[in-house]
Amino acid sequence: MELKQLKYFIAVCEELHFTRAAEKLGIAQSTLSLQIASLEEEIGLPLFDRIGKRITLTEAGSILLRNSQNVLWTLQNTQDKISELHQFQGGSLAVGVLHAELDYRLNSLFIDFHNRFPQIHLKILSSVNVDKQVLNNEADVGISILPRSEKQLVHIPLYSEEYVLVVSKKHKLANIRSLSIMDLDKIHMVMYPRGFVSRELVEECCRHNGVQLNTIIETTSGASIFGFVKENIGATVQPLPLTRSINDPTLHLIKIKDWPITRHIGIFYRTDKYLGFAAREFIRLVKKRLEMGDIFFDIPDSK
Repeated sequence: MELKQLKYFIAVCEELHFTRAAEKLGIAQSTLSLQIASLEEEIGLPLFDRIGKRITLTEAGSILLRNSQNVLWTLQNTQDKISELHQFQGGSLAVGVLHAELDYRLNSLFIDFHNRFPQIHLKILSSVNVDKQVLNNEADVGISILPRSEKQLVHIPLYSEEYVLVVSKKHKLANIRSLSIMDLDKIHMVMYPRGFVSRELVEECCRHNGVQLNTIIETTSGASIFGFVKENIGATVQPLPLTRSINDPTLHLIKIKDWPITRHIGIFYRTDKYLGFAAREFIRLVKKRLEMGDIFFDIPDSK
């Protein structure tokens, strides 16, 4: 049994389609089929049930998949550790972050990290679902709203933030400081689309209180959301420190007094992934800046 065969086998398991798996691997389908057939012959049991063009894993295939993934992860972690011995403070780091955090607040953190370790290749990935980036090994670490339950991830809580209603200074509510969550359904809203973790968090809290947001515009861009709000086309519900960091005098922030919507932000990474020098130093830097209070986490009240 060869490592190449295990990689081919895992690719077929992920796609459940020989043609797509072959394209993903960059090999001919006939080559892939021969390798899988050879693997089945060596094991002595079929790995896939083939029903027309559809395939499903057999019991033997499921057992092999679990153990193959462990073997490849162990090998990758070993290679990473050995590579670090050669590179010392070099290497690479991929960090997954939420779109808006990258647009408005996190850039100074990444600049600081690069200035400290200019030899490290830094890759910053903005995403709707940062946890999936980390689980799929696209990112080494993620900074985002903490997943509620994911046993494959190590969570390091960083801070919590309240959401506020954000309106234009020209909005009819621009003269009030707070309102009830029950009043949100009366306001035209500009929000991220469904599926964005921030939008789902707000919607869930509203549903819990019997409130349905009156969303008239959806956009995937944080800058676009605040652009619509500044033109008084609608209001939005966004994290308080994030909105303050924009520092736009044309915006007015209104506290949700009776049921504050709160998000919990943290760093997370896979439990079975070796954290190299770059990832360890990045996490250490985030914690240090949090303790010093000079990072985006805690922004003083505006006057």
